[in-house]
Amino acid sequence: MGIVRFALRWPYTFYVLALLILFLGVTAFRSMPADIFPEIDIPVVTVIWQYTGLSTPEMEQCVTTYSEYALSTAVNGIKDIEAQTLNGISVQRIYFQPDVNLDLAISQIISSTNYIRLLMSPGIQSPLVVQYSASSVPVLQISLSSDTLSEQQLYDYGLYNLRQRLAPIHGVTFPTPSGGKDRQIMVDLDPAKLLAKGLTPLDVANAVNAQNLTLPAGTAKIGDTQYTVRTNAVPATIEDLNNIPVKFANGATVLLKDLGYVRDGSLVQQNVVRADGRRSVLLSVIKNGNASTVDVVREVKKALKVARASAPPGMEIKELFDQSVFVSASVDSVLREGAIRGRADGANDSLIPRLLAIDPGGDDLDPAIRSVIADRALFPRRYSQHDDIGRLGAGHRYPRR
Repeated sequence: MGIVRFALRWPYTFYVLALLILFLGVTAFRSMPADIFPEIDIPVVTVIWQYTGLSTPEMEQCVTTYSEYALSTAVNGIKDIEAQTLNGISVQRIYFQPDVNLDLAISQIISSTNYIRLLMSPGIQSPLVVQYSASSVPVLQISLSSDTLSEQQLYDYGLYNLRQRLAPIHGVTFPTPSGGKDRQIMVDLDPAKLLAKGLTPLDVANAVNAQNLTLPAGTAKIGDTQYTVRTNAVPATIEDLNNIPVKFANGATVLLKDLGYVRDGSLVQQNVVRADGRRSVLLSVIKNGNASTVDVVREVKKALKVARASAPPGMEIKELFDQSVFVSASVDSVLREGAIRGRADGANDSLIPRLLAIDPGGDDLDPAIRSVIADRALFPRRYSQHDDIGRLGAGHRYPRR
Protein backbone atom coordinates (compact mmCIF):
# COMPACT_ATOMS: atom_id res chain seq x y z
CA MET A 1 0.00 0.00 0.00
CA GLY A 2 2.99 2.29 0.36
CA ILE A 3 3.30 2.83 -3.37
CA VAL A 4 -0.43 3.56 -3.60
CA ARG A 5 -0.18 6.23 -0.91
CA PHE A 6 2.88 7.68 -2.64
CA ALA A 7 1.03 7.80 -5.97
CA LEU A 8 -1.98 9.51 -4.39
CA ARG A 9 0.23 12.03 -2.64
CA TRP A 10 2.49 12.77 -5.63
CA PRO A 11 0.38 12.07 -8.74
CA TYR A 12 2.46 14.22 -11.10
CA THR A 13 5.49 12.02 -10.51
CA PHE A 14 3.63 9.05 -11.91
CA TYR A 15 2.32 11.12 -14.79
CA VAL A 16 5.89 11.95 -15.75
CA LEU A 17 6.96 8.30 -15.35
CA ALA A 18 4.08 7.19 -17.58
CA LEU A 19 5.05 9.71 -20.25
CA LEU A 20 8.70 8.62 -19.97
CA ILE A 21 7.74 4.96 -20.39
CA LEU A 22 5.58 5.87 -23.39
CA PHE A 23 8.39 7.88 -24.98
CA LEU A 24 11.01 5.17 -24.41
CA GLY A 25 8.65 2.52 -25.74
CA VAL A 26 8.00 4.43 -28.95
CA THR A 27 11.72 5.12 -29.39
CA ALA A 28 12.63 1.48 -28.86
CA PHE A 29 9.91 0.38 -31.27
CA ARG A 30 11.17 2.70 -34.02
CA SER A 31 14.83 1.70 -33.59
CA MET A 32 14.26 -2.04 -33.08
CA PRO A 33 15.42 -4.06 -36.13
CA ALA A 34 12.68 -6.04 -37.84
CA ASP A 35 13.87 -9.59 -38.34
CA ILE A 36 12.76 -13.18 -37.82
CA PHE A 37 15.59 -14.23 -35.51
CA PRO A 38 17.58 -12.17 -32.98
CA GLU A 39 21.31 -11.60 -33.22
CA ILE A 40 23.16 -14.80 -32.32
CA ASP A 41 26.77 -14.45 -31.20
CA ILE A 42 28.68 -17.75 -31.47
CA PRO A 43 32.46 -17.58 -30.81
CA VAL A 44 33.64 -19.45 -33.93
CA VAL A 45 36.40 -18.42 -36.36
CA THR A 46 37.27 -20.17 -39.64
CA VAL A 47 40.78 -20.20 -41.14
CA ILE A 48 41.01 -21.09 -44.84
CA TRP A 49 44.34 -21.95 -46.49
CA GLN A 50 44.65 -22.20 -50.28
CA TYR A 51 47.53 -23.68 -52.29
CA THR A 52 46.34 -24.60 -55.78
CA GLY A 53 47.74 -27.88 -57.09
CA LEU A 54 48.91 -29.37 -53.79
CA SER A 55 47.49 -32.86 -53.17
CA THR A 56 45.41 -33.71 -50.12
CA PRO A 57 48.10 -35.71 -48.22
CA GLU A 58 50.72 -33.02 -48.83
CA MET A 59 48.22 -30.30 -47.87
CA GLU A 60 47.55 -32.12 -44.61
CA GLN A 61 51.24 -32.63 -43.80
CA CYS A 62 52.62 -29.26 -44.91
CA VAL A 63 49.75 -26.90 -44.09
CA THR A 64 47.08 -28.30 -41.77
CA THR A 65 49.47 -29.82 -39.22
CA TYR A 66 51.66 -26.73 -38.94
CA SER A 67 48.63 -24.43 -38.74
CA GLU A 68 46.98 -26.42 -35.94
CA TYR A 69 50.26 -26.44 -34.00
CA ALA A 70 50.60 -22.65 -34.31
CA LEU A 71 46.97 -22.00 -33.36
CA SER A 72 47.00 -24.25 -30.29
CA THR A 73 50.25 -22.65 -29.12
CA ALA A 74 49.66 -18.92 -29.65
CA VAL A 75 45.86 -18.44 -29.40
CA ASN A 76 44.12 -18.30 -26.00
CA GLY A 77 40.68 -19.61 -25.05
CA ILE A 78 40.35 -22.35 -27.67
CA LYS A 79 37.68 -24.92 -26.89
CA ASP A 80 37.99 -27.16 -29.93
CA ILE A 81 39.54 -27.23 -33.43
CA GLU A 82 38.05 -29.00 -36.43
CA ALA A 83 40.03 -29.35 -39.66
CA GLN A 84 39.08 -30.51 -43.13
CA THR A 85 41.72 -30.94 -45.83
CA LEU A 86 40.95 -31.15 -49.54
CA ASN A 87 42.97 -30.90 -52.73
CA GLY A 88 44.60 -27.47 -52.45
CA ILE A 89 42.38 -26.29 -49.58
CA SER A 90 42.59 -26.59 -45.80
CA VAL A 91 39.64 -25.39 -43.71
CA GLN A 92 40.04 -25.12 -39.92
CA ARG A 93 37.12 -24.18 -37.68
CA ILE A 94 38.13 -22.89 -34.24
CA TYR A 95 35.60 -22.94 -31.37
CA PHE A 96 36.29 -20.61 -28.44
CA GLN A 97 35.08 -20.39 -24.87
CA PRO A 98 31.99 -18.18 -24.35
CA ASP A 99 33.91 -15.44 -22.49
CA VAL A 100 36.67 -15.02 -25.11
CA ASN A 101 37.31 -11.63 -26.72
CA LEU A 102 36.99 -12.51 -30.41
CA ASP A 103 38.80 -9.38 -31.62
CA LEU A 104 41.87 -10.34 -29.62
CA ALA A 105 41.57 -13.98 -30.70
CA ILE A 106 41.43 -13.01 -34.40
CA SER A 107 44.53 -10.84 -34.06
CA GLN A 108 46.35 -13.76 -32.39
CA ILE A 109 45.26 -16.08 -35.22
CA ILE A 110 46.55 -13.70 -37.88
CA SER A 111 49.92 -13.23 -36.18
CA SER A 112 50.42 -16.97 -35.56
CA THR A 113 49.51 -17.98 -39.12
CA ASN A 114 51.82 -15.35 -40.61
CA TYR A 115 54.67 -16.69 -38.49
CA ILE A 116 54.11 -20.39 -39.22
CA ARG A 117 53.83 -19.64 -42.95
CA LEU A 118 57.63 -19.47 -43.05
CA LEU A 119 57.78 -23.22 -42.33
CA MET A 120 55.24 -24.18 -44.98
CA SER A 121 55.67 -24.81 -48.71
CA PRO A 122 57.25 -21.89 -50.60
CA GLY A 123 54.77 -19.56 -52.28
CA ILE A 124 51.79 -20.18 -50.02
CA GLN A 125 49.71 -17.09 -49.32
CA SER A 126 48.29 -15.85 -46.02
CA PRO A 127 45.04 -17.59 -45.00
CA LEU A 128 41.58 -16.12 -45.05
CA VAL A 129 40.25 -15.56 -41.51
CA VAL A 130 36.44 -15.36 -41.27
CA GLN A 131 34.34 -14.84 -38.15
CA TYR A 132 31.24 -17.04 -38.15
CA SER A 133 27.88 -15.46 -37.38
CA ALA A 134 24.62 -17.42 -37.34
CA SER A 135 22.68 -14.19 -37.98
CA SER A 136 24.51 -13.38 -41.22
CA VAL A 137 22.22 -14.94 -43.80
CA PRO A 138 21.37 -14.05 -47.43
CA VAL A 139 18.41 -11.67 -47.53
CA LEU A 140 18.41 -10.83 -51.24
CA GLN A 141 19.71 -12.52 -54.39
CA ILE A 142 20.41 -10.55 -57.56
CA SER A 143 20.82 -12.05 -61.01
CA LEU A 144 22.74 -10.50 -63.91
CA SER A 145 21.84 -11.81 -67.36
CA SER A 146 22.16 -10.64 -70.94
CA ASP A 147 21.69 -11.83 -74.51
CA THR A 148 24.57 -9.73 -75.81
CA LEU A 149 27.23 -9.79 -73.08
CA SER A 150 29.48 -12.76 -72.35
CA GLU A 151 29.72 -14.56 -69.02
CA GLN A 152 33.13 -12.96 -68.42
CA GLN A 153 31.63 -9.49 -68.83
CA LEU A 154 28.71 -10.30 -66.53
CA TYR A 155 31.05 -11.65 -63.86
CA ASP A 156 33.37 -8.64 -64.08
CA TYR A 157 30.47 -6.21 -63.82
CA GLY A 158 29.04 -7.98 -60.77
CA LEU A 159 32.43 -8.29 -59.06
CA TYR A 160 34.00 -4.90 -59.77
CA ASN A 161 31.05 -2.59 -60.43
CA LEU A 162 27.79 -3.67 -58.81
CA ARG A 163 29.41 -4.83 -55.56
CA GLN A 164 31.17 -1.46 -55.22
CA ARG A 165 27.87 0.38 -55.66
CA LEU A 166 26.12 -1.65 -52.97
CA ALA A 167 29.02 -1.96 -50.51
CA PRO A 168 28.44 1.43 -48.74
CA ILE A 169 24.98 0.31 -47.57
CA HIS A 170 24.91 -0.25 -43.81
CA GLY A 171 24.72 -3.85 -42.64
CA VAL A 172 25.53 -5.74 -45.86
CA THR A 173 28.30 -8.10 -46.94
CA PHE A 174 28.89 -9.37 -50.47
CA PRO A 175 30.68 -12.62 -51.29
CA THR A 176 32.12 -13.21 -54.75
CA PRO A 177 29.43 -13.81 -57.38
CA SER A 178 28.33 -17.31 -58.33
CA GLY A 179 28.21 -18.46 -61.92
CA GLY A 180 29.87 -16.72 -64.82
CA LYS A 181 33.51 -17.02 -65.79
CA ASP A 182 36.43 -15.39 -63.99
CA ARG A 183 38.27 -13.44 -66.70
CA GLN A 184 41.96 -14.22 -67.14
CA ILE A 185 44.56 -13.68 -69.85
CA MET A 186 45.58 -17.16 -71.01
CA VAL A 187 48.77 -18.23 -72.82
CA ASP A 188 48.27 -21.39 -74.89
CA LEU A 189 51.71 -22.93 -75.53
CA ASP A 190 52.62 -25.44 -78.21
CA PRO A 191 54.83 -28.20 -76.72
CA ALA A 192 56.41 -28.97 -80.11
CA LYS A 193 57.48 -25.35 -80.61
CA LEU A 194 58.86 -25.18 -77.07
CA LEU A 195 60.91 -28.30 -77.69
CA ALA A 196 62.21 -26.93 -80.99
CA LYS A 197 63.38 -23.69 -79.36
CA GLY A 198 64.81 -25.42 -76.29
CA LEU A 199 62.46 -23.63 -73.88
CA THR A 200 60.18 -24.67 -71.04
CA PRO A 201 56.87 -23.21 -69.80
CA LEU A 202 58.78 -21.77 -66.83
CA ASP A 203 60.98 -19.74 -69.22
CA VAL A 204 57.87 -18.27 -70.81
CA ALA A 205 56.32 -17.45 -67.42
CA ASN A 206 59.51 -15.72 -66.25
CA ALA A 207 59.71 -13.68 -69.46
CA VAL A 208 56.10 -12.52 -69.17
CA ASN A 209 56.47 -11.61 -65.49
CA ALA A 210 59.73 -9.72 -66.09
CA GLN A 211 58.27 -7.57 -68.87
CA ASN A 212 54.77 -7.03 -67.52
CA LEU A 213 55.26 -4.69 -64.57
CA THR A 214 55.33 -1.08 -63.48
CA LEU A 215 58.21 0.27 -61.40
CA PRO A 216 58.85 3.70 -59.86
CA ALA A 217 61.65 5.50 -61.69
CA GLY A 218 61.91 8.68 -59.63
CA THR A 219 62.26 12.17 -61.03
CA ALA A 220 64.55 13.99 -63.46
CA LYS A 221 65.35 17.67 -63.19
CA ILE A 222 66.11 19.41 -66.48
CA GLY A 223 66.83 23.09 -66.11
CA ASP A 224 64.28 24.68 -63.84
CA THR A 225 61.70 21.94 -64.38
CA GLN A 226 61.45 18.65 -62.53
CA TYR A 227 59.81 15.76 -64.37
CA THR A 228 58.36 12.52 -63.09
CA VAL A 229 59.81 9.54 -64.93
CA ARG A 230 57.45 6.68 -65.62
CA THR A 231 58.54 3.09 -66.20
CA ASN A 232 55.43 1.33 -67.45
CA ALA A 233 56.06 -1.97 -69.21
CA VAL A 234 52.51 -3.28 -68.95
CA PRO A 235 51.21 -4.31 -72.40
CA ALA A 236 48.08 -2.42 -73.34
CA THR A 237 46.60 -5.00 -75.71
CA ILE A 238 46.66 -8.75 -76.38
CA GLU A 239 48.82 -8.14 -79.47
CA ASP A 240 51.47 -6.46 -77.30
CA LEU A 241 51.58 -9.58 -75.13
CA ASN A 242 52.12 -11.73 -78.21
CA ASN A 243 55.13 -9.60 -79.12
CA ILE A 244 56.93 -10.06 -75.79
CA PRO A 245 60.48 -11.41 -76.40
CA VAL A 246 61.19 -14.66 -74.61
CA LYS A 247 64.72 -15.59 -75.78
CA PHE A 248 67.48 -14.26 -78.03
CA ALA A 249 69.51 -16.99 -79.70
CA ASN A 250 71.54 -17.30 -82.92
CA GLY A 251 70.90 -13.69 -83.82
CA ALA A 252 67.11 -14.08 -83.69
CA THR A 253 64.55 -13.08 -81.10
CA VAL A 254 61.98 -15.64 -80.09
CA LEU A 255 58.66 -13.91 -79.44
CA LEU A 256 55.79 -15.26 -77.42
CA LYS A 257 53.62 -15.64 -80.52
CA ASP A 258 56.28 -18.00 -81.93
CA LEU A 259 55.61 -20.42 -79.06
CA GLY A 260 51.86 -20.15 -78.64
CA TYR A 261 48.98 -17.75 -78.57
CA VAL A 262 47.76 -15.23 -76.00
CA ARG A 263 44.01 -14.85 -75.68
CA ASP A 264 41.42 -13.21 -73.44
CA GLY A 265 39.98 -16.26 -71.66
CA SER A 266 38.85 -17.37 -68.24
CA LEU A 267 39.54 -19.84 -65.47
CA VAL A 268 37.96 -23.25 -65.51
CA GLN A 269 34.29 -22.67 -64.68
CA GLN A 270 33.32 -24.30 -61.37
CA ASN A 271 29.58 -23.52 -61.25
CA VAL A 272 26.79 -22.47 -63.58
CA VAL A 273 23.82 -20.24 -62.78
CA ARG A 274 20.75 -20.05 -65.01
CA ALA A 275 17.95 -17.48 -64.76
CA ASP A 276 14.97 -18.01 -67.05
CA GLY A 277 17.04 -20.57 -68.97
CA ARG A 278 19.93 -18.19 -69.67
CA ARG A 279 23.47 -18.29 -68.31
CA SER A 280 23.63 -15.67 -65.55
CA VAL A 281 25.63 -14.42 -62.59
CA LEU A 282 24.18 -14.59 -59.07
CA LEU A 283 25.11 -12.02 -56.42
CA SER A 284 23.96 -12.71 -52.85
CA VAL A 285 23.37 -9.91 -50.33
CA ILE A 286 24.25 -11.10 -46.82
CA LYS A 287 22.91 -9.21 -43.80
CA ASN A 288 25.16 -8.59 -40.84
CA GLY A 289 23.95 -9.78 -37.46
CA ASN A 290 22.92 -6.42 -35.99
CA ALA A 291 21.17 -5.00 -39.06
CA SER A 292 17.47 -5.03 -39.95
CA THR A 293 16.46 -7.21 -42.87
CA VAL A 294 13.71 -4.84 -43.99
CA ASP A 295 16.00 -1.78 -43.92
CA VAL A 296 18.83 -3.58 -45.72
CA VAL A 297 16.61 -4.82 -48.54
CA ARG A 298 14.94 -1.44 -48.93
CA GLU A 299 18.27 0.38 -49.28
CA VAL A 300 19.64 -2.23 -51.69
CA LYS A 301 16.59 -1.90 -53.93
CA LYS A 302 17.06 1.88 -54.00
CA ALA A 303 20.67 1.45 -55.09
CA LEU A 304 19.64 -1.09 -57.74
CA LYS A 305 17.45 1.52 -59.43
CA VAL A 306 20.56 3.64 -60.05
CA ALA A 307 22.57 0.56 -61.07
CA ARG A 308 19.98 -0.43 -63.68
CA ALA A 309 20.04 3.03 -65.21
CA SER A 310 23.85 2.95 -65.62
CA ALA A 311 24.23 -0.74 -66.53
CA PRO A 312 25.66 -1.69 -69.95
CA PRO A 313 23.08 -1.98 -72.74
CA GLY A 314 21.40 -5.37 -72.82
CA MET A 315 22.05 -6.27 -69.16
CA GLU A 316 19.11 -7.26 -66.97
CA ILE A 317 19.30 -6.97 -63.17
CA LYS A 318 16.58 -8.86 -61.30
CA GLU A 319 15.79 -9.82 -57.71
CA LEU A 320 15.29 -13.57 -57.38
CA PHE A 321 14.85 -13.98 -53.62
CA ASP A 322 13.67 -11.41 -51.05
CA GLN A 323 13.76 -12.36 -47.36
CA SER A 324 12.13 -9.08 -46.32
CA VAL A 325 8.80 -10.29 -47.77
CA PHE A 326 8.64 -13.06 -45.17
CA VAL A 327 9.76 -10.74 -42.36
CA SER A 328 7.10 -8.14 -43.23
CA ALA A 329 4.47 -10.87 -43.54
CA SER A 330 5.39 -12.21 -40.08
CA VAL A 331 5.15 -8.77 -38.49
CA ASP A 332 1.81 -8.10 -40.20
CA SER A 333 0.55 -11.50 -39.06
CA VAL A 334 1.38 -10.70 -35.42
CA LEU A 335 -0.41 -7.34 -35.62
CA ARG A 336 -3.41 -8.85 -37.39
CA GLU A 337 -3.76 -11.69 -34.89
CA GLY A 338 -3.49 -9.22 -32.02
CA ALA A 339 -6.24 -7.07 -33.52
CA ILE A 340 -8.44 -10.12 -34.13
CA ARG A 341 -7.90 -11.27 -30.56
CA GLY A 342 -8.80 -7.84 -29.26
CA ARG A 343 -12.04 -7.73 -31.25
CA ALA A 344 -12.84 -11.29 -30.20
CA ASP A 345 -12.38 -10.40 -26.54
CA GLY A 346 -14.83 -7.53 -26.88
CA ALA A 347 -17.34 -9.71 -28.69
CA ASN A 348 -17.06 -12.46 -26.08
CA ASP A 349 -17.60 -10.02 -23.21
CA SER A 350 -20.90 -8.87 -24.73
CA LEU A 351 -21.94 -12.41 -25.63
CA ILE A 352 -21.45 -14.06 -22.23
CA PRO A 353 -24.56 -12.63 -20.50
CA ARG A 354 -26.77 -13.76 -23.39
CA LEU A 355 -25.27 -17.27 -23.35
CA LEU A 356 -25.86 -17.61 -19.61
CA ALA A 357 -29.41 -16.43 -20.01
CA ILE A 358 -30.03 -19.25 -22.50
CA ASP A 359 -28.09 -21.93 -20.57
CA PRO A 360 -27.54 -20.86 -16.91
CA GLY A 361 -25.53 -23.95 -16.04
CA GLY A 362 -23.40 -23.92 -19.15
CA ASP A 363 -23.78 -27.67 -19.61
CA ASP A 364 -24.97 -27.54 -23.23
CA LEU A 365 -22.33 -25.04 -24.39
CA ASP A 366 -19.35 -25.87 -26.56
CA PRO A 367 -16.23 -26.66 -24.45
CA ALA A 368 -14.26 -23.84 -26.09
CA ILE A 369 -17.01 -21.30 -25.33
CA ARG A 370 -17.37 -22.66 -21.81
CA SER A 371 -13.65 -22.14 -21.19
CA VAL A 372 -13.94 -18.54 -22.39
CA ILE A 373 -16.90 -17.94 -20.08
CA ALA A 374 -15.14 -19.54 -17.14
CA ASP A 375 -12.18 -17.20 -17.50
CA ARG A 376 -14.31 -14.05 -17.24
CA ALA A 377 -16.08 -12.74 -14.14
CA LEU A 378 -19.47 -11.21 -14.75
CA PHE A 379 -19.45 -9.29 -11.48
CA PRO A 380 -16.90 -7.19 -9.60
CA ARG A 381 -14.69 -8.84 -6.99
CA ARG A 382 -16.58 -7.27 -4.08
CA TYR A 383 -19.32 -9.84 -4.62
CA SER A 384 -18.94 -13.28 -3.04
CA GLN A 385 -19.29 -15.57 -6.09
CA HIS A 386 -16.77 -18.04 -7.51
CA ASP A 387 -17.24 -18.05 -11.28
CA ASP A 388 -19.78 -17.55 -14.03
CA ILE A 389 -21.28 -21.04 -14.11
CA GLY A 390 -21.14 -21.83 -10.40
CA ARG A 391 -18.12 -24.09 -10.25
CA LEU A 392 -15.83 -24.69 -7.25
CA GLY A 393 -18.78 -25.42 -4.95
CA ALA A 394 -20.44 -22.06 -5.42
CA GLY A 395 -23.85 -22.01 -3.80
CA HIS A 396 -25.15 -19.30 -6.11
CA ARG A 397 -24.02 -17.33 -9.17
CA TYR A 398 -25.59 -13.99 -8.36
CA PRO A 399 -24.36 -11.26 -6.01
CA ARG A 400 -25.48 -11.18 -2.46
CA ARG A 401 -27.61 -8.27 -1.46
